[in-house]
Amino acid sequence: MQLHPIPRPLAAVFSLLCLVAGPGLSHGQDANSVFTIDELVSRALAENPEIQFYESQIAASRADRRLAGQLGNPELDFEIGRKTASSRGFSAEGTAYAVSVVQPIEWPGRIGLRKAIADGDVQLARLGLERFKYHLASEIRQLAFRLSIAQERAALAESVATRFDEVREVLLQREVGGITPRLEIKAIEAATITTEKEALEAAIEMQRILLELNRRMGRRASTPLTVQRVRYDFPVPRELPTLMTQTLENNYEMHVRRAELAQQGFRVSLAKNERFPTINVGPYVAREEADEIEREAGIGFSLELPIFRNGKAQIDRERAREAQAEALVETTARELEQQVAEASLVYRNAWKQLDAWGDTHQTELKDAAELADRHYRLGAVPVATYIEVQENYLGALSAIADVEADALEAALRIEQLTGGMQVPETSGKQVSTERSPIVARPVNP
Repeated sequence: MQLHPIPRPLAAVFSLLCLVAGPGLSHGQDANSVFTIDELVSRALAENPEIQFYESQIAASRADRRLAGQLGNPELDFEIGRKTASSRGFSAEGTAYAVSVVQPIEWPGRIGLRKAIADGDVQLARLGLERFKYHLASEIRQLAFRLSIAQERAALAESVATRFDEVREVLLQREVGGITPRLEIKAIEAATITTEKEALEAAIEMQRILLELNRRMGRRASTPLTVQRVRYDFPVPRELPTLMTQTLENNYEMHVRRAELAQQGFRVSLAKNERFPTINVGPYVAREEADEIEREAGIGFSLELPIFRNGKAQIDRERAREAQAEALVETTARELEQQVAEASLVYRNAWKQLDAWGDTHQTELKDAAELADRHYRLGAVPVATYIEVQENYLGALSAIADVEADALEAALRIEQLTGGMQVPETSGKQVSTERSPIVARPVNP
C-alpha cells in the first residue's frame, strides 16, 4: 500500500483572497497595519458619506427655520389708464394712475407657531444624525469584532491543519509496518481535510465581513484590513425593569416620537390660528387728469372672507394626525420594550456562559492541544484521542468566540435601546460609574 502526500489547497485559497484585496492598497495604506476597534469607529464616523446627508438635512432645517420667522414681502400695485369726463356737451380726457404698497400682516401668534414647527424639524434632524452615528458605531464594533474572530478562527484552523500535516510528514518518514500505522496516517489525513475546510469557510466569512465593513466605513470594497483581537469584560446584566424605564426615557426613537407629537400639537394650533385671515395693509396714491386734476391718498386694507373655506376641515385633519402621533408613541414604546427584553435575554444567557467558562478556559484548551501533540509524537497518546483533542480545541474556541460576539451584539443593542451614549471602553480609561462599561482587553497573538 503506497502512501502519497495530499495537496494543501489552503495556502492557495489565502493567496487568492490576498489578490482580491490587493487593489485596495493605495493612498499609502499598509496591508500589515493592525487597527483597534476604536480606531475603526473613529474612521467610520469621520469618513462615512451618509453622515453628510444628515448634516445637510440639519442645514436645510435651519434654513427653513429662518424662513419661518420672516414676514411676507410687501406687494407693489400700479395701475395706469385714460380718463374721459363729459358734461353738457363738453368732454375732456387725461391720464389716470394709482400706486399702492401692501404689506401682508399675519394674525398674532401665527409666525411663532411656524417657528416652533420649524424648531421641531431642526430637533428631528439632529436626533436623526445622532441616532445614525450611534447606530453606525455599534455596527462597526460588531463587524470589526466578528472580523477579528474570523481572522483568529482562520489562523487557528490553519495552525491545527499545519500541526496535522507535520505529524503526518513525520509518520511518512518512518518505516511503516502493519495496518495500524497506515490507518493512523489516513485518519490524520482525513482530519487535515476537515480542518482545512473549516479554515476555508472562516476565510470566506472573513472576506464577506470585510466587504460589509469597508462599505459601512465608506471605503473601497477591496481595501485590506486587519483588526486587533480583543476580549470584553462584560458587566453584570441589569434588571429588566430598569432597562425598560431607561428605554422609555432615553431611547432615540422615543425622543423622535415625542418630538413629532409636540410638533403636531403646534400644527393643530396653527390650523386654528389660520381660521383668521391675513390682513393686507398699505398706503395708496391716485391721480386723475381730465379738465381738472384730482388727487387721492390714503391707507387701504384687504382680507379674505372665510365663507367657503373656514378652516374646520384643516383643523380636523391636524387633530386626526395628532391622534395618530399619540398612538405611534404608545406603539413604539411597546415595541421597544419587547426589543429590550429580547436583547436582555440574549445578553444574560451569553454572560452566564462566559462567566462560567472563565478567562483561563481558552488557555487550558490550548495547553491541552499542545500536550496531546507532544505526547502523540512520543507514542503515549492514541491517534483517536489526539485528533479529538485538536478538533475539540478548534471547535471550543470557535464556540467561545461566537458567544462573545452574541454578547457584544446584545450589549450594544441594549445600549442603543436605552439611549446609552457610552460605548465600550478600552482598559486604562476613565469610565462612568452610572453604567457598567464593556471593557476591551487586547489578546496576545
